[in-house]
Amino acid sequence: MIFFNVPPYVGKEFDYMREAVDQRKICGDGAFTKRCNRWLEDRFGTQKALLTTSGTTALDMAALLCEFTPGDEVILPSYTFSSTATAFVLAGAKLVFVDIRPDTMNIDERLIEQAVTNRTRAIVAMHYAGVACEMNSICETAKRHGLAVIEDAAQSVMSTYHGKALGTIGDFGCYSFHETKNYSMGEGGALLINDPRFNEKAEILREKGTNRSQFYRGEVDKYTWIDFGDSYLPSDLNAAYLWAQLEKADEINSSRLAAWDAYYNSLLPLQEAGFIELPVVPDGCMHNAHMFFIKTKDTDERSRLIAFLRAREIQSVFHYVPLHSAPAGLKYGRFSGKDVYTTKESERLLRLPMHYKLTADDAVTVSAAVKDFYGFKG
Repeated sequence: MIFFNVPPYVGKEFDYMREAVDQRKICGDGAFTKRCNRWLEDRFGTQKALLTTSGTTALDMAALLCEFTPGDEVILPSYTFSSTATAFVLAGAKLVFVDIRPDTMNIDERLIEQAVTNRTRAIVAMHYAGVACEMNSICETAKRHGLAVIEDAAQSVMSTYHGKALGTIGDFGCYSFHETKNYSMGEGGALLINDPRFNEKAEILREKGTNRSQFYRGEVDKYTWIDFGDSYLPSDLNAAYLWAQLEKADEINSSRLAAWDAYYNSLLPLQEAGFIELPVVPDGCMHNAHMFFIKTKDTDERSRLIAFLRAREIQSVFHYVPLHSAPAGLKYGRFSGKDVYTTKESERLLRLPMHYKLTADDAVTVSAAVKDFYGFKG
């Protein structure tokens, strides 16, 4: 069986978890949490990184730090996971969905301007499959209208846009370290704060509304309840598990890219013959091989291909149902303009197996099965 996903594991995770236990500090902000935070800051050039309990809670923090008021609106793509939307619902904002580009499946930056109203307060750029949105255009639009930019970079650790790490371009960046991501701590995430004005408020928000972080740094002689907050700190056991993978970040990235390239090169003749479409990586974007997808002719063909691959013991899956068509999407948001591509493209996208242990040979095997489905002999 070639599995769709296998959570990453490099071999030192349990050693570091035992080390955390031996240090008698397994709650939040222990030694491994701080080590991971520093690694993210140093590697990606963000001035502040804070591990969180999930990518969702990183988004929650970013949304709460924006301090929306009733009636405020946030612009985002409909083709994304529910977390991208629920974070802003939690913060009290109304959702305004915008159509996607069919090439990258990212929000169409050309349509954002027409979605802006006098109630718009933020734009969410969700980088699908670790391929960057057109951040220059998005940030220019945001600057013209005085809007915050939040990068949902859950899939994008190690990806860049014109040399800048995704998650470090907007006001806030949100990573995920879920078991399906390139680097994992089981459940976990990180908030990247690119404006130091938010540092103190973010720490208070993350530490149950207290200034305990300042207390531990010796900046105050006691800590107390300062403002609204919640518990967004992951266990140091989770951070220890993640640290083993961050030490091997380049090795993991190279392995995934090799498998991605093997897929692309093997399936390119099938695209050239008009059977499928392959992912597009625009100039200036360096992706992290988070996923490899193809596009079939339609939903029926996709379903038949999934069943065909399953019979070959290959797991493949489709992805998001557009949020604007979901019950909660209808309740909390509206679609700006026309849905030209969001639904149509989502109904024919199929994800092939992709994980750290997937070899280039595995990718060629999967590609051969896809070719067999289409009866392609080239």
